[in-house]
Amino acid sequence: MKVKVYSTPSCFFCKLLKEFLKENKIKFEEVNVQEDQEAAMEMIQKTGQTGVPVTEIDGKIIIGFDEEKLREALKL
Repeated sequence: MKVKVYSTPSCFFCKLLKEFLKENKIKFEEVNVQEDQEAAMEMIQKTGQTGVPVTEIDGKIIIGFDEEKLREALKL
């Protein structure tokens, strides 16, 4: 399973999301869209929006910290 998290250091919900993934022992790639403009453009192309967090799980996009959708996509 490939998990990628688009986030920024100051985002409260990004922190909650990453804590949730760590608590559930889910390995993920973190992308700081504040520092990486290329990644920010990639995220905008995939979602059509600039807000974070955005989680990509095996190609499925979840916008925001939606625990129910995350659990379903991660099969928790």
